[in-house]
Amino acid sequence: MHSRLADRIQGIQPSPTLAVTHRATELRAKGYDVIGLGAGEPDFPTPEPIRRAAIEAIEAGHTHYTPVDGIAPLKRAIRDKLKGENGLDYADEEVIVSCGGKQVVFNLALCLLQEGDEAIIPAPYWVSYPDIVRLAGAEPVVVATDDAAGFKMTPAQLEEAITENTRLLILNSPSNPTGALYTAQELAGLAEVIRAHPQIVVLTDDIYERILLGNLAFTNILNVAPDLRDRTVVLNGVSKAFAMTGWRIGYAAGPEDLVAAMKKLQSQSTSNPASISQHAALAALQEDPALSEPMVADFRERHNYVAEALNALPFVDCRRAEGAFYVFPSFHDAIQALDLSDDVALARHLLDEAGVALVPGSAFGAPGYMRLSFASHLDSLKDAMGRLGRALAA
Repeated sequence: MHSRLADRIQGIQPSPTLAVTHRATELRAKGYDVIGLGAGEPDFPTPEPIRRAAIEAIEAGHTHYTPVDGIAPLKRAIRDKLKGENGLDYADEEVIVSCGGKQVVFNLALCLLQEGDEAIIPAPYWVSYPDIVRLAGAEPVVVATDDAAGFKMTPAQLEEAITENTRLLILNSPSNPTGALYTAQELAGLAEVIRAHPQIVVLTDDIYERILLGNLAFTNILNVAPDLRDRTVVLNGVSKAFAMTGWRIGYAAGPEDLVAAMKKLQSQSTSNPASISQHAALAALQEDPALSEPMVADFRERHNYVAEALNALPFVDCRRAEGAFYVFPSFHDAIQALDLSDDVALARHLLDEAGVALVPGSAFGAPGYMRLSFASHLDSLKDAMGRLGRALAA
């Protein structure tokens, strides 16, 4: 018997990044030597003070339901972090803790969007944004950028994409998959356009905020346009900065009415995030921000090596990233040289011939590119670059 599935689920695809990681794991289990560069998570352990706080929370009996929107000490720590590091002041009622940043996006989309609405998403984009918009019944409007523009949307592009149905704009800086980082001046230009369209809510996804690879500083759009506060939702979390992907803690701050709606929705889906994970996140946010610096320093070293190595390969052109732990090189010439149909075929070819798993750029709305995560040990990255070089030279 085959169940009739709802239309909403048939219109979306499984996460391509998770699919690549799963395929690499399957091949390893069969004995193949595969280097997986598809995963979007740090390869470092969660720092010891955070792990210890979780153990202490278990021993203290913090193993029961919590408030839907998070325990009070964690919400205070989030408010302190946003005020101290970002200059953004929020009340408890304007903060919600969720089961990862993805749930924040999902909650907001379902609370804000409905059939006939549109959400503007610059491409390359994180793979889940368009499908979450579709699940909410709305239409993703993709604005294409390229490496010549630094993979960043211009004010003119934003203005052209806006219609009377636009309800949401999603910004992600530093970006997954490109590592692009919007400057204060660039955000000010986008804010000027947004001001003229009061129906638009901005979701700014800052999850890679602390992972900066160059000399550019992180800026939130509210730092240059505080007047947009009443229609901006700030998303962040502990997964990337503290190597806590599996703990599943994300958070958001925004207008009280939107946060209240997200809390109501969450109460009917997951309820509260895991109590132990919340206490671990509390410890993370109470630690000195320098706790993340050794990991970030390693990412900088890996990035410098990978960007240089990729640019030395035949048929590959790689723009240096400014944040996060990805590069997004162009493989357009490689696809043509190997006489392959597209970047999906190239990903299969590199997995089969070189034993290297990359995610095709089409999954991020940018065909012809490939996302490479350098959240792997430098020795593995060197091995992978050698394999790619041999596969492309052949």
